[in-house]
Amino acid sequence: MATSDVRSWISQSVSFKIFVVGILALFLLIPAAMIRDLIKERQLNSEQVVNEISGKWGNAQTVAGPVISVPFIRRTAVNGKIVESREYAHFLPEQLDISGKMDPEIRYRGIYKVILYTTDMLIKGTFKNPDFGEWKIAPADILWDEAYVSLGIPDMRGIKNDLKIQFNGVDYEVTPGLDSQDVLKQGISARVKLDASNTYTYSINLKLKGSSALSFVPLGKVSKVAMESTWATPKFDGAFLPENREVGPAGFKADWTVLHLNRNFPQKWIGSNYDVYESAFGVNLLFPVDHYQKSERAAKYALMFIALTFMVFLFSEILNRRKIHPVQYILVGLALCVFYTLLVSLSEQLGFTVAYILASSGTIGLIGSYAFAIFKNRRQSLVLIGVLGVLYIFLFTILQLEDYALIMGSIGLFAALAVVMRISRKVDWYSPLNGGPAEMPKE
Repeated sequence: MATSDVRSWISQSVSFKIFVVGILALFLLIPAAMIRDLIKERQLNSEQVVNEISGKWGNAQTVAGPVISVPFIRRTAVNGKIVESREYAHFLPEQLDISGKMDPEIRYRGIYKVILYTTDMLIKGTFKNPDFGEWKIAPADILWDEAYVSLGIPDMRGIKNDLKIQFNGVDYEVTPGLDSQDVLKQGISARVKLDASNTYTYSINLKLKGSSALSFVPLGKVSKVAMESTWATPKFDGAFLPENREVGPAGFKADWTVLHLNRNFPQKWIGSNYDVYESAFGVNLLFPVDHYQKSERAAKYALMFIALTFMVFLFSEILNRRKIHPVQYILVGLALCVFYTLLVSLSEQLGFTVAYILASSGTIGLIGSYAFAIFKNRRQSLVLIGVLGVLYIFLFTILQLEDYALIMGSIGLFAALAVVMRISRKVDWYSPLNGGPAEMPKE
């Protein structure tokens, strides 16, 4: 077969054109993937700035305690000899009541921002007198004069007031650090005097700075927490949700009640047998819109946008016998990819909604004007602009309806496929694009 016939078939074959356009669409997944990497990089930069600011103010805080810890001497026979070791018995409160208020504020570093808070809380309740009876430890081996009360605070930089622990009506000075990390990992402690009282009362006024989240560990036999704040977009998280909550434009109020039966550790034990932090609960202070997360979700639909836009160009080429060069397809695809870089960069400055409107309008205008230059037909250009407009509106809707994104996306793809199938009925797939040979030439 003649070389000229092959060239003519390649330039006129609908099947070959579809193959080329499909390859181009897949090729454009490379810049789309690079854009998703860019979004992740910007998100990582934002997280680094947040961590830097939080590290100087106070990280997310988890308040745990108070706990009474009493050291004792354990005597064990090893190879016929008595070996002494120092261990700790830990006793949790009977009643734990925490009430407080979070005052949030936003700090900026360039284009990035972080949520900080200061909380003023009152921690109070009661302890039962520590009982070693079930462990069969000799009274002489119990070091009562070294007993201490501890309060778990993960980031000590957040402590704002001169902290004291009022125990059985007596104020005790606290020191940083813990003698034992069996129960709590970091925090403050105070040596207290234990007497023959059946019940001990305690009270702690804690002013604490932190960022993003505040959590509590329900160490009481009955633990009650009541918090309020002026932050309007909280997320209640952790092992327990609040029993009652009120969330509105003026802020939120929430309270929790947790019983000892709801958690997986007892009221007293020896050593480090339990991870009490697994039962933590609390509140996260969220920004109303996470533009990086939405931009990344939008970028996942890049192939759909490229495929449907290319399909409009391809049908216009087939039905109207006006050839479009592969380079023109590539330029249109790149314009669709640039939309996502515009979206990310603008959303960092203006917010997601405004950025989306500007980026999508610019992309539609650019591709629409380019299509008019190619088609020389206003009607076809307006059809393309309409299709792109519907696609961007559809995508924006999906991004807002996060819980229903899958069903909305499925319905949208089904509708798009139905439209393509209906339009394709008018296509003669065996007809040449521009009057050339319809079949592959033979020798």
